[in-house]
Amino acid sequence: MTIAAGDKLPQATLKVVTEDGAKDMTTAEIFGGKKVVLFGVPGAFTPTCSNNHLPGYLENRDAILARGVDQIAVIAANDHHVMRAWANFTCGEGKILFIADGNADFAKATGLDLDLSAGGLGQRFKRFSMIVEDGAVKSLNIEDSPGQAVQSGAAKILEQLA
Repeated sequence: MTIAAGDKLPQATLKVVTEDGAKDMTTAEIFGGKKVVLFGVPGAFTPTCSNNHLPGYLENRDAILARGVDQIAVIAANDHHVMRAWANFTCGEGKILFIADGNADFAKATGLDLDLSAGGLGQRFKRFSMIVEDGAVKSLNIEDSPGQAVQSGAAKILEQLA
């Protein structure tokens, strides 16, 4: 079952990219007592993720934070080395929190997993965005097509934060 608005995020330990390398953090540490915009992508360095989805959040970062958001985070079912390389490549490190869910455990626990094994990509995230307040989902946007970033893009989040 897919997580929905009003649900609490499941407890999980994820790898977060920091200046000092990867750090294990629980969902309670990442989302507890904070208002966080979280968006998920099928994969770092993939065309829509790198050329459309992530850039929208980087470009609108200040506007999103100005609406009472404490943190913007991106999550993918990639390992932390790939997420760190993507953060560096996109100049997003220190601006957006890059979270690795290497085994897609959190993706599966939220029902936001997507099986792309037929294409050799394994378990991934559906493309989504959500507003999370103190660990509870306030709004959730899931793309119908993984090749688009409209419903899950920064512009939609800005509308929901208005």
